[in-house]
Amino acid sequence: MQIHYDTETARLHVQLSGEIDHHSSNALRAQIDAAIYAHLPQTLELDFGSVTFMDSSGIGLIMGRYKILQPLGGEIVLTATSPHIRRVLRLAGMERLASITTEAEVTS
Repeated sequence: MQIHYDTETARLHVQLSGEIDHHSSNALRAQIDAAIYAHLPQTLELDFGSVTFMDSSGIGLIMGRYKILQPLGGEIVLTATSPHIRRVLRLAGMERLASITTEAEVTS
């Protein structure tokens, strides 16, 4: 996972990779939360371009970050979603919490 913060746009870009499951989600949460609290971004971009698998732990990861950003007035953008990941996100209703795109918005 790579994390990049753009001071001009107040955008935190997180390049996720590999599998997002119950084994990896706790470490991801801790790293992303630390970056959120350090930078207080207006936008959190979770880039799924290198994610090979995601289960319900990934949904929990997104929902938890949403709950952190809401009181701060921030938003979540889910980018570079594969058809499989996009289907899981839509079945879980994530489009109500975040915008979902097939392309990456920020290159880091």
